[in-house]
Amino acid sequence: MHPALTGLLAGAPVTERETWRSLWDRLGDGTLEKEQAVALLASLTTSLPGHHTLNALLETLRERRTTPPPGPWPGTVNIVGTGGGPATFNISTAAAITAAATGVRVVKTGSRAYTSSLGSVDLLERLGIRLTASYRQTEQMLERHGIAFAGPFVYPAELTRLARTVAPLGMKPFGRFLNALGPFLADLPVTAQVTGVSAAMPLPVLRELACTLPGRRIWLTSNDQGADELLGFADNTVHLDDGSVRRLAPGELIAPGGGFDDLRPVPPADAADHFLAVLAGTAHPAATDTVCLNAAALVLASGHPGDWPGALAATREAVASGAARALADRLRTAPRTPAPAAGAPAAR
Repeated sequence: MHPALTGLLAGAPVTERETWRSLWDRLGDGTLEKEQAVALLASLTTSLPGHHTLNALLETLRERRTTPPPGPWPGTVNIVGTGGGPATFNISTAAAITAAATGVRVVKTGSRAYTSSLGSVDLLERLGIRLTASYRQTEQMLERHGIAFAGPFVYPAELTRLARTVAPLGMKPFGRFLNALGPFLADLPVTAQVTGVSAAMPLPVLRELACTLPGRRIWLTSNDQGADELLGFADNTVHLDDGSVRRLAPGELIAPGGGFDDLRPVPPADAADHFLAVLAGTAHPAATDTVCLNAAALVLASGHPGDWPGALAATREAVASGAARALADRLRTAPRTPAPAAGAPAAR
C-alpha cells in the first residue's frame, strides 16, 4: 500500500511532498491499483485531513501542471461554493453574471452535480453558455463580456486520471471531497475568490487552507442555516483574507423575509427559464435579493471601493436596468472562440 494512503487511513498527517509526488507518479504511469485509488478517494471523502496535509496535496498537484496560468488578471474574482448544504438553485452562477453586469471582471469555476441535482456546468449547458477551453479563450471572453466560465482545463489532470482509474465506479460517491477541495484546485490568476462553505464542510480546516494558497485573496462565507451562500434570512459570517470577519445579520442588507422554499431548485427542465427570470427580477423577490447579496460580495472582494450597501445597490441596479439579463443573453449567443493551435504558448 502506498505510504500516502497508509498515513491517511491511520489518521496521520501526510505532509511530505515526496510522498505525494510518488503517489501522483504512480497514478500517471498506471501502476497505482484501482483498489488503492478507490481507497484514497474514500478516505479523503470520509474524513478530510488537516490543512497541512491538504496544502501538501495541493502544492504537489500545482507543480505538475504543464501549462502554467498567465500573468495576473487584475480586479478579477471567482465565486464557487463547496456544496453540501440545503438545496438551492444555482445562486453563485447567477451572482457571477449579476456582478459582471456591474462592471466587475468575473471568472467562474464550477462542476457538474456531485451532491445536487444540477451543478453549474449542467446549468450552463442548458443555457447554451460555453465553457472556455484554455487561458487564451478565457482572457478573450473576459475582454468581450467581462465574464468567463472556465472549463476543466483549470483543474489538475490527476482528477481525470483518478476518474479513469476507478471506472466504472465514477466520482459521484466522492462528491464531498471533490466539493470541499474543488474551490482550491482551480489554477486561475484571479485577484480574489469568494467561496461559500456549507455546514457539511470543515470550515476551520478550509480557513487555514485558504490562508496558505498563493496568488489570490480568498473570502469564505458561512451562516447559521448551513448554506454555502449568503442569505438574507440567515446570520452570515464573511471570513476575510486578513483573518477578520464581517457579520451580516438577518435583515441587515436585504429584507429578512423569505426562506429556503423560495430558493429551492426547480426541475432541471425548467432550470434555464427560472435562472433567467431571477436575473430579470421577475422570479420571487427573495431569489433575486439573494443573488444580489452574493454578487455584492464579489464586487467588494474584487477590490472595488465602497461598502456593502453601495455594492448591493449596484447589483440591484444591474438587475432592475436589465443589464444582468442582457449579459446572460449575450453569453448564450456568443460564438465559440477558436482554441489555440497545438503547441501554441499560453496567453500572457
